[in-house]
Amino acid sequence: MAQLRGAEIAVVVYFLYTTILAFALPVSLEVRRAILLMNAVALGGLSLLVWAHSLRRRSLLGGLRDWYIPPLILLAYREMGWFARPHTSQAFEETWVVWDRWLLDDVGLRAAIEAFGPLLPFWLELSYTLVYAMPPIALAVLYACQRPRRTDPLLFPFTVAVLFTYALYPYFPSEPPWRVFPGEDLPGYDTLPRRANAAMLASQGIRTSVFPSGHVAGALALALGMRRALPEKKWPSNLLLVLAVSIAVATLYGRYHYAVDAVAGALISLASFWVTRPRSRG
Repeated sequence: MAQLRGAEIAVVVYFLYTTILAFALPVSLEVRRAILLMNAVALGGLSLLVWAHSLRRRSLLGGLRDWYIPPLILLAYREMGWFARPHTSQAFEETWVVWDRWLLDDVGLRAAIEAFGPLLPFWLELSYTLVYAMPPIALAVLYACQRPRRTDPLLFPFTVAVLFTYALYPYFPSEPPWRVFPGEDLPGYDTLPRRANAAMLASQGIRTSVFPSGHVAGALALALGMRRALPEKKWPSNLLLVLAVSIAVATLYGRYHYAVDAVAGALISLASFWVTRPRSRG
Protein backbone atom coordinates (compact mmCIF):
# COMPACT_ATOMS: atom_id res chain seq x y z
CA MET A 1 0.00 0.00 0.00
CA ALA A 2 1.26 3.45 -0.86
CA GLN A 3 2.34 5.42 2.20
CA LEU A 4 2.10 9.19 2.42
CA ARG A 5 5.05 11.16 3.70
CA GLY A 6 4.63 13.66 6.50
CA ALA A 7 4.67 16.71 4.23
CA GLU A 8 2.11 15.04 1.95
CA ILE A 9 -0.22 14.36 4.87
CA ALA A 10 -0.01 18.04 5.82
CA VAL A 11 -0.91 19.01 2.26
CA VAL A 12 -3.88 16.64 2.15
CA VAL A 13 -5.21 17.92 5.49
CA TYR A 14 -4.84 21.53 4.38
CA PHE A 15 -6.66 21.14 1.07
CA LEU A 16 -9.46 19.19 2.74
CA TYR A 17 -9.68 22.04 5.25
CA THR A 18 -9.98 24.67 2.53
CA THR A 19 -12.62 22.55 0.82
CA ILE A 20 -14.70 22.67 4.00
CA LEU A 21 -13.91 26.37 4.38
CA ALA A 22 -15.26 27.03 0.89
CA PHE A 23 -18.69 25.94 2.10
CA ALA A 24 -18.43 27.42 5.60
CA LEU A 25 -17.52 30.97 4.55
CA PRO A 26 -19.76 33.30 2.52
CA VAL A 27 -17.76 33.16 -0.71
CA SER A 28 -19.11 33.42 -4.22
CA LEU A 29 -20.08 30.39 -6.25
CA GLU A 30 -17.20 31.07 -8.64
CA VAL A 31 -14.67 31.03 -5.79
CA ARG A 32 -16.18 27.85 -4.37
CA ARG A 33 -15.96 26.11 -7.73
CA ALA A 34 -12.39 27.30 -8.29
CA ILE A 35 -11.27 26.00 -4.89
CA LEU A 36 -12.93 22.63 -5.41
CA LEU A 37 -11.37 22.31 -8.86
CA MET A 38 -7.86 23.32 -7.78
CA ASN A 39 -8.00 21.08 -4.72
CA ALA A 40 -9.12 18.14 -6.83
CA VAL A 41 -6.28 18.74 -9.31
CA ALA A 42 -3.69 19.19 -6.55
CA LEU A 43 -4.70 16.11 -4.57
CA GLY A 44 -5.27 14.10 -7.72
CA GLY A 45 -1.75 14.83 -8.92
CA LEU A 46 -0.34 13.91 -5.52
CA SER A 47 -2.32 10.66 -5.44
CA LEU A 48 -1.08 9.75 -8.91
CA LEU A 49 2.55 10.35 -7.93
CA VAL A 50 2.25 8.35 -4.72
CA TRP A 51 0.52 5.48 -6.52
CA ALA A 52 3.07 5.39 -9.35
CA HIS A 53 5.95 5.47 -6.88
CA SER A 54 4.44 2.57 -4.93
CA LEU A 55 4.33 0.47 -8.11
CA ARG A 56 7.78 1.32 -9.40
CA ARG A 57 10.25 2.38 -6.75
CA ARG A 58 12.17 4.64 -9.07
CA SER A 59 14.23 7.51 -7.68
CA LEU A 60 12.76 9.81 -10.33
CA LEU A 61 9.24 9.30 -9.01
CA GLY A 62 10.43 9.81 -5.46
CA GLY A 63 12.09 13.04 -6.53
CA LEU A 64 8.93 14.24 -8.27
CA ARG A 65 7.07 13.76 -5.00
CA ASP A 66 9.60 16.03 -3.28
CA TRP A 67 9.45 18.76 -5.91
CA TYR A 68 5.66 18.62 -6.06
CA ILE A 69 5.38 20.13 -2.56
CA PRO A 70 6.70 23.70 -3.16
CA PRO A 71 4.22 24.49 -5.97
CA LEU A 72 1.40 23.25 -3.74
CA ILE A 73 2.51 25.72 -1.06
CA LEU A 74 2.17 28.54 -3.59
CA LEU A 75 -1.28 27.27 -4.58
CA ALA A 76 -2.29 27.16 -0.91
CA TYR A 77 -1.26 30.81 -0.54
CA ARG A 78 -3.20 31.91 -3.62
CA GLU A 79 -6.28 29.98 -2.51
CA MET A 80 -6.29 31.66 0.87
CA GLY A 81 -6.41 34.98 -0.95
CA TRP A 82 -9.74 33.93 -2.48
CA PHE A 83 -11.22 33.85 1.03
CA ALA A 84 -10.55 37.56 1.58
CA ARG A 85 -13.58 39.49 2.77
CA PRO A 86 -14.20 43.27 2.84
CA HIS A 87 -11.90 44.67 5.53
CA THR A 88 -13.63 47.41 7.49
CA SER A 89 -12.07 47.33 10.96
CA GLN A 90 -8.43 48.20 11.67
CA ALA A 91 -8.50 47.22 15.34
CA PHE A 92 -5.69 44.69 14.94
CA GLU A 93 -3.48 47.04 12.94
CA GLU A 94 -3.95 50.03 15.26
CA THR A 95 -2.80 47.92 18.20
CA TRP A 96 0.06 46.18 16.47
CA VAL A 97 1.61 49.31 14.96
CA VAL A 98 2.18 50.80 18.42
CA TRP A 99 4.59 47.97 19.24
CA ASP A 100 6.29 48.40 15.86
CA ARG A 101 6.95 52.09 16.43
CA TRP A 102 8.34 51.35 19.85
CA LEU A 103 10.84 48.90 18.32
CA LEU A 104 11.70 50.98 15.27
CA ASP A 105 11.87 54.42 16.91
CA ASP A 106 12.15 54.17 20.69
CA VAL A 107 14.42 51.13 20.78
CA GLY A 108 16.23 52.40 17.67
CA LEU A 109 16.01 49.36 15.42
CA ARG A 110 15.65 51.40 12.23
CA ALA A 111 18.61 53.63 13.12
CA ALA A 112 20.75 50.58 13.90
CA ILE A 113 19.89 48.96 10.57
CA GLU A 114 20.72 52.14 8.66
CA ALA A 115 23.82 53.07 10.68
CA PHE A 116 26.21 51.92 7.96
CA GLY A 117 24.30 53.14 4.93
CA PRO A 118 22.26 51.10 2.46
CA LEU A 119 24.21 47.83 2.79
CA LEU A 120 22.11 46.19 5.53
CA PRO A 121 18.79 47.55 4.19
CA PHE A 122 19.74 46.10 0.79
CA TRP A 123 20.45 42.70 2.34
CA LEU A 124 17.24 42.66 4.37
CA GLU A 125 15.11 43.42 1.34
CA LEU A 126 17.02 40.87 -0.72
CA SER A 127 16.49 38.22 1.96
CA TYR A 128 12.76 38.94 1.89
CA THR A 129 12.80 38.24 -1.85
CA LEU A 130 14.81 35.04 -1.43
CA VAL A 131 12.18 33.42 0.80
CA TYR A 132 10.45 32.08 -2.33
CA ALA A 133 13.65 30.37 -3.47
CA MET A 134 14.46 28.77 -0.11
CA PRO A 135 12.50 25.48 -0.51
CA PRO A 136 13.98 24.53 -3.92
CA ILE A 137 17.45 25.62 -2.76
CA ALA A 138 17.16 23.50 0.38
CA LEU A 139 16.00 20.50 -1.64
CA ALA A 140 18.87 21.01 -4.09
CA VAL A 141 21.36 21.02 -1.20
CA LEU A 142 20.08 17.65 0.03
CA TYR A 143 20.31 16.20 -3.45
CA ALA A 144 23.80 17.64 -3.94
CA CYS A 145 24.84 16.04 -0.64
CA GLN A 146 23.39 12.74 -1.92
CA ARG A 147 20.74 12.60 0.79
CA PRO A 148 17.51 12.40 -1.26
CA ARG A 149 15.86 10.08 1.27
CA ARG A 150 16.01 12.81 3.93
CA THR A 151 13.72 15.25 2.18
CA ASP A 152 10.71 14.61 4.42
CA PRO A 153 12.50 15.66 7.64
CA LEU A 154 13.22 18.89 5.77
CA LEU A 155 9.81 19.45 4.20
CA PHE A 156 7.54 18.14 6.95
CA PRO A 157 8.10 20.93 9.53
CA PHE A 158 8.21 23.53 6.77
CA THR A 159 4.91 22.40 5.27
CA VAL A 160 3.15 22.16 8.63
CA ALA A 161 4.37 25.62 9.68
CA VAL A 162 3.39 27.38 6.47
CA LEU A 163 0.04 25.68 5.98
CA PHE A 164 -0.98 26.15 9.60
CA THR A 165 -0.14 29.83 9.23
CA TYR A 166 -2.32 30.11 6.13
CA ALA A 167 -5.12 28.23 7.88
CA LEU A 168 -5.30 30.99 10.52
CA TYR A 169 -5.67 33.86 8.06
CA PRO A 170 -9.48 33.98 7.84
CA TYR A 171 -9.69 34.45 11.61
CA PHE A 172 -7.34 37.46 11.78
CA PRO A 173 -8.40 39.77 8.93
CA SER A 174 -5.70 42.41 8.61
CA GLU A 175 -3.71 44.45 6.11
CA PRO A 176 0.04 45.10 5.99
CA PRO A 177 1.46 48.31 7.49
CA TRP A 178 2.47 49.73 4.11
CA ARG A 179 -1.17 49.62 3.03
CA VAL A 180 -2.88 50.69 6.28
CA PHE A 181 -0.38 53.44 7.13
CA PRO A 182 0.89 54.63 3.72
CA GLY A 183 3.99 56.80 3.91
CA GLU A 184 4.51 56.17 7.63
CA ASP A 185 7.41 54.43 9.42
CA LEU A 186 9.14 53.65 6.12
CA PRO A 187 12.81 52.70 5.69
CA GLY A 188 15.26 55.47 4.93
CA TYR A 189 16.65 53.67 1.87
CA ASP A 190 14.73 52.78 -1.27
CA THR A 191 16.87 49.95 -2.62
CA LEU A 192 16.37 47.95 -5.80
CA PRO A 193 15.23 44.80 -3.94
CA ARG A 194 12.72 46.94 -2.03
CA ARG A 195 11.22 48.22 -5.26
CA ALA A 196 11.03 44.65 -6.55
CA ASN A 197 9.31 43.49 -3.35
CA ALA A 198 6.83 46.36 -3.53
CA ALA A 199 5.94 45.52 -7.12
CA MET A 200 5.56 41.83 -6.33
CA LEU A 201 3.32 42.42 -3.31
CA ALA A 202 1.19 44.92 -5.20
CA SER A 203 0.46 42.34 -7.90
CA GLN A 204 0.65 39.01 -6.08
CA GLY A 205 -0.16 39.75 -2.43
CA ILE A 206 -3.40 38.50 -0.90
CA ARG A 207 -5.85 40.59 1.11
CA THR A 208 -6.97 37.99 3.67
CA SER A 209 -4.52 38.55 6.53
CA VAL A 210 -0.90 39.19 7.50
CA PHE A 211 -1.04 37.39 10.87
CA PRO A 212 0.97 35.28 11.40
CA SER A 213 3.85 35.83 8.98
CA GLY A 214 4.13 32.92 6.56
CA HIS A 215 7.53 34.23 5.47
CA VAL A 216 8.97 33.90 8.97
CA ALA A 217 7.21 30.62 9.77
CA GLY A 218 8.40 28.96 6.57
CA ALA A 219 11.95 30.31 6.60
CA LEU A 220 12.66 29.34 10.20
CA ALA A 221 10.97 25.94 9.88
CA LEU A 222 13.07 25.23 6.80
CA ALA A 223 16.27 26.12 8.65
CA LEU A 224 15.32 23.85 11.55
CA GLY A 225 14.28 21.10 9.17
CA MET A 226 17.63 21.26 7.41
CA ARG A 227 19.38 20.79 10.75
CA ARG A 228 17.32 17.65 11.32
CA ALA A 229 17.73 16.35 7.76
CA LEU A 230 21.47 17.02 7.46
CA PRO A 231 22.97 16.99 10.97
CA GLU A 232 26.45 16.06 9.74
CA LYS A 233 26.78 19.32 7.82
CA LYS A 234 26.11 22.48 9.80
CA TRP A 235 26.65 25.13 7.13
CA PRO A 236 23.37 24.65 5.20
CA SER A 237 21.17 25.01 8.29
CA ASN A 238 23.32 27.88 9.60
CA LEU A 239 22.98 29.79 6.33
CA LEU A 240 19.24 29.17 6.25
CA LEU A 241 19.00 30.35 9.85
CA VAL A 242 20.81 33.59 9.03
CA LEU A 243 18.44 34.07 6.13
CA ALA A 244 15.40 33.32 8.34
CA VAL A 245 16.46 35.89 10.94
CA SER A 246 17.10 38.43 8.18
CA ILE A 247 13.64 37.78 6.76
CA ALA A 248 12.05 38.27 10.18
CA VAL A 249 13.78 41.65 10.59
CA ALA A 250 12.96 42.60 6.99
CA THR A 251 9.24 42.01 7.52
CA LEU A 252 9.22 44.67 10.25
CA TYR A 253 11.77 47.08 8.78
CA GLY A 254 10.22 47.01 5.30
CA ARG A 255 6.69 47.41 6.75
CA TYR A 256 5.48 44.19 5.16
CA HIS A 257 4.36 42.81 8.51
CA TYR A 258 3.93 43.88 12.10
CA ALA A 259 6.35 42.64 14.74
CA VAL A 260 3.62 40.48 16.25
CA ASP A 261 3.26 38.70 12.90
CA ALA A 262 6.94 37.78 12.89
CA VAL A 263 6.87 36.59 16.51
CA ALA A 264 3.78 34.47 15.89
CA GLY A 265 5.34 33.00 12.75
CA ALA A 266 8.51 32.08 14.66
CA LEU A 267 6.49 30.41 17.43
CA ILE A 268 4.53 28.40 14.87
CA SER A 269 7.74 27.21 13.23
CA LEU A 270 9.16 26.09 16.60
CA ALA A 271 5.92 24.28 17.43
CA SER A 272 5.88 22.64 13.99
CA PHE A 273 9.46 21.48 14.42
CA TRP A 274 8.53 19.89 17.74
CA VAL A 275 5.31 18.30 16.47
CA THR A 276 7.05 16.74 13.46
CA ARG A 277 9.95 15.28 15.45
CA PRO A 278 10.61 11.56 14.92
CA ARG A 279 8.82 9.43 17.51
CA SER A 280 10.80 6.76 19.34
CA ARG A 281 9.38 3.26 19.12
CA GLY A 282 10.72 2.05 22.41
